[in-house]
Amino acid sequence: MDSQNEMAVFVRVAETGNFSASARALKLTPSAVSKLIGRLEDRLGARLLHRTTRRVSLTEEGRTFYQHCTPILAAIDEAEQAITQLHGEPRGLLKINASTYFAREHIEPLLPDFLIRYPELRIQLTLSDQFVNLIEEEVDVAIRIGQLPDSTLIARKLGPARRMVVGTPSYLAGHGVPRTPDDLKGHNCIILSTATSLNQWEFKGPDGPRRIEVRGNFETNNAVALHNAALAGIGLIRAGNFTLAADIRAGRLVPALADFETTTETNVYAVYPHNRHLSPKVRVFVDMLVEAFLPVAPWEQAG
Repeated sequence: MDSQNEMAVFVRVAETGNFSASARALKLTPSAVSKLIGRLEDRLGARLLHRTTRRVSLTEEGRTFYQHCTPILAAIDEAEQAITQLHGEPRGLLKINASTYFAREHIEPLLPDFLIRYPELRIQLTLSDQFVNLIEEEVDVAIRIGQLPDSTLIARKLGPARRMVVGTPSYLAGHGVPRTPDDLKGHNCIILSTATSLNQWEFKGPDGPRRIEVRGNFETNNAVALHNAALAGIGLIRAGNFTLAADIRAGRLVPALADFETTTETNVYAVYPHNRHLSPKVRVFVDMLVEAFLPVAPWEQAG
């Protein structure tokens, strides 16, 4: 195996932290990947990875080698993609991941025209309200909402996002409008049953952000079901403005506690691995999202 392929295998292992996941992505056996890394370390005369039974991590020498490998591989990928773009339309399988409700409201409506425009593309859309590992799952583009941790992913901002507490006019008429976050303790609050930060209802307080523990008689593991329960008048939900805007404009849902919502900036992003940032299929999809969402995201537009 030549130096370029050795670098590619090493980078894959460094980013996944797992020989088995890397082997599946590279269509090799875990033992073959392990042996290849061992030969690379022998050739360099340095240990690149710490190995445990569950995970591998970079040594100091490994971090240095990784930092040098990634721009080299990106430059090679750039050269190959430059030629590919001269010889045809984007083609092949494009894997997209997004949260359930955001995809239903803002991604799925864009796909029919996109596929007509690029007939050589096939799309695999996976929906999840949990973050997925793009490299391990071989996802080309994901839609992420919130503050992004430092990572090797490339991110394109698509619009601002903020969370709001809402209920139907009938629910608020029958139970009263909460005036402070503490009033939520006397309300039926609908939450996700899966472990997620979305169940932490955070508000501004005199001494900084504060979180309120809410409870209710209904919970679900699906964001669409959560939204539908609110529309049915079961109780209050706290959800993103990108999912609520149309219902608020139509009067089906009414915001509450707007003066207490946090001002921490969060956004909607299209994210993708650095080593795929010039792929024609990724480029045209992200360009389509930017065209659809900027300069003003649909959920920020006046009704």
